[in-house]
Amino acid sequence: MGRNWAITIGINGYRNLQPLHYAKQDAEAMQSFLQRELSVQTVYHFTDESPTIPQDYGPPLDSYPTYATLRRFFRIRFESPFLNPGDNLWFFFAGHGKRHEDRDYLMPIDADPGDEIEKSTWIPLSYITDRLRRSGADNVIMLIDACRSGSGRRDSDGFGQEKQQGVITLFACSPWESSYEIEELQQGAFTYALLQSLQIEGEGNCATVERLYQRLRQTVPQMTQTYKQVQQTPYGVIEPPTKYHLILLPRKANLSDIVTLKNDALQAEVRQDFKLAKQLWIRVLAASPADSDGIAGIERLARVSATPTVPAPEIEPPPGQRTATPATPARPTAPTFEFEVVTIAAIEKSLLGLGKPQVRLNRRPGWAEYRTEDLGQGVMLELVSIPGGTFQMGSPDGEGVDDERPQHAVTVKPFWMGKYAVTQAQWKIVAGWPKVKQDLNSDPSYFKGANRPVEQVSWDDAVEFCARLSQKMGHEYRLPTEAEWEYACRAGTTTPFHFGETITTDLANYCGEDRKEYGWSGSYGRGPKGIYRQETTTVGSFGVANAFGLFDMHGNVWEWCLDHWHENYQGAPSDGSAWTAGGDSSYRLLRGGSWDDDPWYCRSASRNNVNPDNRNVLIGFRVVCAAARTLA
Repeated sequence: MGRNWAITIGINGYRNLQPLHYAKQDAEAMQSFLQRELSVQTVYHFTDESPTIPQDYGPPLDSYPTYATLRRFFRIRFESPFLNPGDNLWFFFAGHGKRHEDRDYLMPIDADPGDEIEKSTWIPLSYITDRLRRSGADNVIMLIDACRSGSGRRDSDGFGQEKQQGVITLFACSPWESSYEIEELQQGAFTYALLQSLQIEGEGNCATVERLYQRLRQTVPQMTQTYKQVQQTPYGVIEPPTKYHLILLPRKANLSDIVTLKNDALQAEVRQDFKLAKQLWIRVLAASPADSDGIAGIERLARVSATPTVPAPEIEPPPGQRTATPATPARPTAPTFEFEVVTIAAIEKSLLGLGKPQVRLNRRPGWAEYRTEDLGQGVMLELVSIPGGTFQMGSPDGEGVDDERPQHAVTVKPFWMGKYAVTQAQWKIVAGWPKVKQDLNSDPSYFKGANRPVEQVSWDDAVEFCARLSQKMGHEYRLPTEAEWEYACRAGTTTPFHFGETITTDLANYCGEDRKEYGWSGSYGRGPKGIYRQETTTVGSFGVANAFGLFDMHGNVWEWCLDHWHENYQGAPSDGSAWTAGGDSSYRLLRGGSWDDDPWYCRSASRNNVNPDNRNVLIGFRVVCAAARTLA
């Protein structure tokens, strides 16, 4: 289970293009890594000087990377499947790439760059991905260190814009940038950073696609700056988006990685996408061979396959957890998704009192009703049903500050809330819809990523987004009231966080380091310190939700609310409505804390305020829809 095969191509001695210095070395280094670290069963290695390649389907294959050799290889080798679900097929190319008439091409050693009409010596990237998909592997990983030219520079004229469906593709640079060779390293900047990232051990390793991509986006620009080259920023096309959570290096995967995959697999089952669900459960078992949930998932899907008329499998929680706590919601009969609810059970001192405290977690399954709005272009807005109820809003004595008091009872009606903060992909779609009151910048965020939360949007921008969404969808969307936000965040809890009395950077994105310049501590209560990521993270990347099924309610980005700022809760509404009477109308409410804040600011009751025209890398939002029982 989980075999790795690979193709590595590196070309220095181009006949009709500027020769390169280190592309061949890059391919050799990648071949060595894959064989050493991933026990790759077969590597098809093509370079200027590599030996012939033994074949299991014919005579040895010439490895000199001409057009004819490569084209024949892709045609014959991939005529029929030879890998299985759960297998990985790695493709690495270092050399020249070219874009022409909205198509991307890889250039073999004998490519004629002037042959733009016939293109008879260019290999379309889409042709390669089509052949790779025929292998039978459900995970195809393409690593393209192209866009190269001589003199240490690998030029681009928009290469990488063509989307390769069903494939994980990481390009060395963004469209219109160049990929650089670093003489001091005797490697391409991208390949050097890629291999360094894949070999990281322990916390912060790059076991998943998401962590690898984020690290490359951070380290490659720093490297090119260090070696006095122009900015180079790797660019990824991850299709489908669930592949962001793919575990590339099972040996290095942590529990959170596995839990995230489980959630993706369960959601695929709910959508009756059984093929994807099987792929994901296989990946769970590859990383954790004895995982009982993974085994149960495969068995469930086998029953579905044997009786195809059954509309959907029944997803039962693990034995012994079916009545874990009274807070576990009753499973609804409407469309649902399953998630994992995590609470911090205890903080224990490490052995001999050395090192950071050890966190013991309780995990239990949760279910929630959901709806989706199709925004177009494959982008969905997921909404979670929040049941009505009464809760104590604010902080009790001994917690928080005066603006969080007096603690008071509030009764909230049912509503729908965004499962995640609004993402950049969602923002971009809606920003392209007809204006209601004001224009919107379609790409305002500083930290780029389709599935990262949108930031640098003002309160007025967020209100305009909701107005456009309402106009398009036919029912009212808006920002949450402050009471709705806190009620949804707490999800029945009364502790400072929905995780419990404290929080860790393994569960949320905030500053886990001490910041003496602000007098901040990286820990809360008896909890441990952690890491400081210094940027937003992809929504849902921690793989855990609160009991209502909402993700990232603590940290990542502050979230706008409707209310005006009031200094405390004296006279606050008790019905969950927006408090817009009195107070200071020149300020709006923010909730949840951010990636740049210490954990104190990320508490369920913590409040903040800024001007409604403020655009900040710390601020995003999520939407609500009050039509709780009428959405189609």
